Amino acid sequence: MRQARLIVDDGSVFYGWSFGSECNVSGEVVFNTAMTGYPESLTDPSYAGQILTFTYPLIGNYGVPSVGTGDNGLPTLMESGRIHVKAIIVADYSQTFSHWNAKESLAAWLRREGVPALTGIDTRRLTKLLREHGVMTGRIVIEGEEDNIATESYGDINWVEQVSCKDVITYLPERAVDVHKRVVLVDCGVKANIIRCLLRRGLEVIRVPWDYDFNTHDFDGLFLTNGPGDPDRCEKTVEHIRQFLNSKYPKPCMGICLGNQLLAKAAGARTYKLKYGHRSHNQPVRKAGSNQCFITSQNHGYAVDETTLPSDWETLFVNMNDGSNEGIRHKSHPWMSAQFHPEACSGPVDTEFLFDEFVNMLNATE
Repeated sequence: MRQARLIVDDGSVFYGWSFGSECNVSGEVVFNTAMTGYPESLTDPSYAGQILTFTYPLIGNYGVPSVGTGDNGLPTLMESGRIHVKAIIVADYSQTFSHWNAKESLAAWLRREGVPALTGIDTRRLTKLLREHGVMTGRIVIEGEEDNIATESYGDINWVEQVSCKDVITYLPERAVDVHKRVVLVDCGVKANIIRCLLRRGLEVIRVPWDYDFNTHDFDGLFLTNGPGDPDRCEKTVEHIRQFLNSKYPKPCMGICLGNQLLAKAAGARTYKLKYGHRSHNQPVRKAGSNQCFITSQNHGYAVDETTLPSDWETLFVNMNDGSNEGIRHKSHPWMSAQFHPEACSGPVDTEFLFDEFVNMLNATE
């Protein structure tokens, strides 16, 4: 291992050792407090442009599974076909691994995909710094490599454009259903398990690029996915959603994560950047108007300013830690969204029932 440094915006320097690809990178430094699921996190397109810090101290101990695909072309055990994070930071990388479906080590996977990684970092001190200061841009410099990496402003880049599909893709349902329903899925950086959850419920999924005018298609419902970056960079998507909302005959719509923010913006609300975001498996949310709470998987750095929602919209879920918005719904039309991840993968599956509610909305609009 070669020595390396993480240098963040405020001048703080963290020294560690490289165990991934030995190249310099820069990105927005964020942290995730989950105890499992690093293969899923690394392949989550929502992490594009970010240096991911794992607060759990043992990373790599169960290796990495196969990155193969299933019959429908989706990755079997990952959330996309490649790693999207700029780099990872861990306290203690486990050089030996043991798991029944592990095919290679985390280090080998990272090197093969050209992704740097540092171990031996005081992730507790780094996380406290990010919580107090807020997320910052950082750069990783490997010993012996020229320190000439250019920093970039995370919020100024359209990361959705970089991770969205380029062509329309059709997925057929995994089982026959009495009433066939077709859903347009706007790919802003979709996790594979979202598509799996829809297919398992007998839906045909038409996956379209982030800036595609889906209003020209014949479909029964609209699905807005997760994705990276600032929702203000997705003006084209918002305009297409707004046209959908203004249609004469309302069709069902569901959004997840960035999809929640884009739906809110199309309705007329505003979004804002959180100080350090929500990235974990243990975020408690409460359903508005009730005492019913759920533990959710989350990965987002922006949120909806619910005070700017129009009068015909209302809050659906609230974060119990900081009171931020975790979902919205229309008061009369079949439109709803969640800021968290009901598809999990990884994380708790307590809220997967939201996909069933979406199917119920589709069936109710025959």
